[in-house]
Amino acid sequence: MSTTTTRDATRPAPAKVSKTRPRRGLRGSTFNFWLFTGPFLLGLVIFVYIPIGWSAWLSFFEARYTVTPDKFVGFENYKLMLTNGDFTGSLVTFTVFAAIIVPVTWALSLGLALMVHRLRFMKAFFRSVFFLPTACSFVAASLIWKMSIFSGVRFGMMNTVLSWFGVENIAWLANPNPPWYWLVIVTVRLWLQAGFYMILFLAALQNIPPELYEAAAIDGAKPGWQTFRHITLPQLRATSTAVILLLLVAAYQAFDEFFNLLAKSTWGRPPLVELYYTALGDDQDYGAGSAGAVILTLLICTVTLLQGRFMGFGRGEETK
Repeated sequence: MSTTTTRDATRPAPAKVSKTRPRRGLRGSTFNFWLFTGPFLLGLVIFVYIPIGWSAWLSFFEARYTVTPDKFVGFENYKLMLTNGDFTGSLVTFTVFAAIIVPVTWALSLGLALMVHRLRFMKAFFRSVFFLPTACSFVAASLIWKMSIFSGVRFGMMNTVLSWFGVENIAWLANPNPPWYWLVIVTVRLWLQAGFYMILFLAALQNIPPELYEAAAIDGAKPGWQTFRHITLPQLRATSTAVILLLLVAAYQAFDEFFNLLAKSTWGRPPLVELYYTALGDDQDYGAGSAGAVILTLLICTVTLLQGRFMGFGRGEETK
């Protein structure tokens, strides 16, 4: 007697596939989110938001030699700072500094980016060389500029070079008339920050479609100034706006180079240096210093918003 087995009988029964998908651990995702962002947010609240709020609250009180006052004076501290000739003069000093450093840094960083972008060899080397000064401390660079390069004695590097052409020694930082100290301050900040903004422009240049230049060449556009003006510069509008805004805010916050180069001079002070001596000087008037800080913050916000509106920052592409 023979027995037959069919193929269906020899095959194992298919396993039942569950239609329910495993759920992701929402609790685990939330825990990981707070694990990575919690320390940053905690530091932001403790070291940024709380001091800003405390400073704004302190500006309405008489606070001499204490940060926990109880005498409310309203807007007297603001009136005191706005009628203080040293503080308003420091705002003028900032305006001069910003008017010089912003366009010069923009032009220099853009020029360096164009030069590095067109290199066909050793591009990474020159990009690193120009970016390397951004890692240097403002304090260290200011001391090098003050004690070595622009030293007022004849052994200073600049005075040594000028002596070759028969120029007498120049007191770069000791005399406000003529104001040679502007050359020292502007050059040290240019050396420190031009490389950073060069990287921003370089990234924007790499994102420009090459088809635009090819189409321009077909239409008869000459390489050089013509293509730069009508193609490259318009494509860099968003980056240029961001760079100018960052430069304006950085110019308002200038402190290290002024403080280390000009020491306790009454001329050439920016607002932050003036607020430093107001709050931490002999009187230690924290209320007036806080009021000046609020005024400076409002001024920064106003200038930034006006500049952003003028440059079209955040504006979408116009539709025809």
